[in-house]
Parts: sequence; structure tokens; C-alpha cells
Amino acid sequence: MSRIGKRPITLPESVKVSTEGDTITIEGPKAKLSHKIHPLITVTVDEGEIVCTRPNDTKEAKQLHGLTRTLLGNMVQGVTEGFQRKLFIKGIGYRASVDGSKLNLSVGQSHPVIIEVPPGINITVEENTIISVSGADKQMVGFVAAQIRSWHPPDPYVRKPDPQKGIFYEGERVKLKVGKTGA
Repeated sequence: MSRIGKRPITLPESVKVSTEGDTITIEGPKAKLSHKIHPLITVTVDEGEIVCTRPNDTKEAKQLHGLTRTLLGNMVQGVTEGFQRKLFIKGIGYRASVDGSKLNLSVGQSHPVIIEVPPGINITVEENTIISVSGADKQMVGFVAAQIRSWHPPDPYVRKPDPQKGIFYEGERVKLKVGKTGA
């Protein structure tokens, strides 16, 4: 049995769960999220808990068992607390600003980079260099943060003049790699 998949998900009192066919909808104070359940996994809701079960021990059923339980757990956490990713911009002249539903980045390109913020995601900028991406859907928060970071990721080979230049995740340390040696 999957160690993660067999653990039940406890539901807070403010969360409502409904199932229609193979779709489960979780609604809480922050948002309403829905997910389509794979036919190999059975999801039951009773007594303030969500329990995922599988009918057999095939490889695919085992993989989907833990995955489904984790996705549903993330949905419950998202509708109650939400998720947040912080990004830090480092570099001379690098900055960010929010204009309505658009994020405007100046990160060393010949033009300002404008990123559309999808619905359900909230972006705030502090001190022009700290970007906070938050929302109820963990996958979407991570995707938007990765999309922002992709415009100027830190380069692990550059040592001079500023090795710490680019867009970083909170707590990320870039291990400098050995480049070409001239000899």
C-alpha cells in the first residue's frame, strides 16, 4: 500500500467537498478548485475525511494512488491557506512593477518584458525587486513563478563582475560551476 496514498485527508470545517461522476470539487474560503479523478482510483468523502483507494496493485494504480492523494491534499491546503512563491531580482537596473493584471519586468532585455497574470493568481512587488506570487492552485503558482524566472535565470558559470545576477527563488543558492580554463 502506498504510504502517502493510504493517509486520509482531514477536512477543516470551512471546506466543502462535492463529487460528480469522476470530478471532485473542493470549495473553501479562498477559492473553489476541481480535479478529474483517474478511473483506477476511488475517492470517498465521509466524516470530515477524504480517502483514496485503489482496486489492485498494478504499477499504474500504485503511482496514481499517491499522486491523487497529494493533489487533493494540495487542493484542501490551497482553498484554506493558499500557496506563495517569492522571487528576488538581483542586478543593476533590474526591477519589476505590477500594472493591473500585467507584470512588467526590466531584466537586461532590450525591451521591457510584460507577463499576463492568469486568473486566480495574485502578484505583488515589494521594493521593485521582490516578487510574490500567490494563489490557491499550487501547480499554477509554481508555473507562473517558473515563467517569471525563465526570463533571466542565474548563470552558474559567470563569476565576474557580478556572479549573483538574475531572478532567484527565495532561499536558492547557485553553486558556481567550473568554466573553461585558459592555459
